Amino acid sequence: MFFFQPYFYYITIALQLICVIHCIKKANQGYWIWLIIFLPLIGCIAYLFTEIFTKRELNKVQSGVGTVLNPSGRIKKLEANLQFSDTFNNRIMLADAYLEKGFTDKAIDLYESSLTGNFTENEYVLSKLIVAYDKKKQYEKIVALGKKLSGLPQFARSRSHIMYATSLGYAGELQEAENEFLKMKSKFAHYEARCQYGKFLMRQNRQDEAQQLFNDMVNESPHLTPRERRYNREWLQLAKGELQKLASSVKS
Repeated sequence: MFFFQPYFYYITIALQLICVIHCIKKANQGYWIWLIIFLPLIGCIAYLFTEIFTKRELNKVQSGVGTVLNPSGRIKKLEANLQFSDTFNNRIMLADAYLEKGFTDKAIDLYESSLTGNFTENEYVLSKLIVAYDKKKQYEKIVALGKKLSGLPQFARSRSHIMYATSLGYAGELQEAENEFLKMKSKFAHYEARCQYGKFLMRQNRQDEAQQLFNDMVNESPHLTPRERRYNREWLQLAKGELQKLASSVKS
């Protein structure tokens, strides 16, 4: 038992800190602080089960665990919310959940039906529709929405902008696609956009330009911070893979 005593002491101190901080934040009665300090074990247990582990707090924990263990449970709850109250926010929350779980057609139906009244040009919904249409490869629809959003400053830095530029290429608007890609072409940034631009160049049989673009990306990699490399790992690996494909095609 003596071996475990230091651990018991540290656990008690940690519980005291948690309870005192919670007590101060919630502006609970001052007597709790004295009880926690002078009767640490009894005071902490009493505070935990009367002030922290209330029924409401436990419900929040159970709800969070349920969402992780049963993701469809969250969708059912959102569907019930919409059935009870058909509001714009309830529609979009459910559409977002559908999109996240791969129910793209359902998400599109809800997003499209939400574009009414004051929300006809809602930027958030239009951007999410672009993401949904991209999953279905509905490039013409993406182009139409992208033209609506292209003047907004936040659109220039979004993934929707990348999808818009890519869709312009697939829709045959090649010069417009290149113009959009060039807006996102800068060193040490926009790696996803630059990858898509490189693939666009390859589809136009401009392999030399694509190779230079991918080379630039790979050469920049050692100069990035570890966090930047982790964040852009997928696109840096894609650039390396495309370079290997280009090298193989030259040899063959």
